[in-house]
Amino acid sequence: MATASPAADGGRGRPWEGGLVSWPPAPPLTLPWTWMGPSWGQHPGEIIEFPILKLNGRTMEIESTFHMYVQPVVHPQLTPFCTELTGIIQAMVDGQPSLQQVLERVDEWMAKEGLLDPNVKSIFVTCGDWDLKVMLPGQCQYLGLPVADYFKQWINLKKAYSFAMGCWPKNGLLDMNKGLSLQHIGRPHSGIVKCGYDDWSSSSHFGP
Repeated sequence: MATASPAADGGRGRPWEGGLVSWPPAPPLTLPWTWMGPSWGQHPGEIIEFPILKLNGRTMEIESTFHMYVQPVVHPQLTPFCTELTGIIQAMVDGQPSLQQVLERVDEWMAKEGLLDPNVKSIFVTCGDWDLKVMLPGQCQYLGLPVADYFKQWINLKKAYSFAMGCWPKNGLLDMNKGLSLQHIGRPHSGIVKCGYDDWSSSSHFGP
């Protein structure tokens, strides 16, 4: 879930969690993606789900959603473990756009939502550093793709939480939910659920 906390990046992240907000209270965004990687028997890791929520920094209301599945190109077949963990089946990624095409759609969506306006300051919020420090730049480097500047800075939600609560959330969002007496809703390793959106079909939605 995106937050307006001014925490700096740092710390360790889980590979399927991330977020994005705009700050100050211009429309913010949240973004986690789902991926399959070395710990799942696949190398290199590949992003297979790319969701973003646009969250209002004043009202904390979701204003818009970007959500697309991504066709893996190095390992086009999902492993049974990947499907069991994420709920993403082969049919959900077959025939979907490549990561390059999805990133192009992200840029179009960012422009449509006014987030590329130089007068609107925005920043990603991630549950750890893995998403934007390791996973995305690593896959882009492997595929020879550029990384947009807006992916190069972020707020680490784990650091913000540990600063406020005085303890490090070793189990990521699950620990933070517990520490804040919040109930986790939905599949833990679903990208769109990690964004903090349980019913994304009713939002202003960009993507197929």
